[in-house]
Amino acid sequence: MLIARRADTRARADFATWKMLAKLNGFSALPAEAQSFLEGYRQLLARMTEADASEATIQLMYKSYYAEMGGSGTPPEIPSRASEPAKDAGNVTAFRRPPPRPKPAASGPQTKPRLPVALIFACLAIVYVSIRLYWR
Repeated sequence: MLIARRADTRARADFATWKMLAKLNGFSALPAEAQSFLEGYRQLLARMTEADASEATIQLMYKSYYAEMGGSGTPPEIPSRASEPAKDAGNVTAFRRPPPRPKPAASGPQTKPRLPVALIFACLAIVYVSIRLYWR
């Protein structure tokens, strides 16, 4: 199953990379293997939606990579990632922004940030000492 996961990950990464490179540099700049897979993808686009054509091309690449990586027999079925619902994986957040934190309530009409005021006084003290040392 480890070879299957690696082959699937490699197929998805290569497909995305090849699509991007084909848009940026042109189709002819890609390796022959990439050109053949993307040509098949173009033909599938004529009959399917973009998501279905992408997934079908990735599955073809996965089967090719599985055999190339030393997998024996028929490659095991890996569920389509496009149809999987997003799962919360604990500490992994895939491109999701955290919800905004609530702002603290103001404690009065004259609430001022304390840190900038403290920094101004600290900097004034440093400037004053340096000027006194310079004029001695």
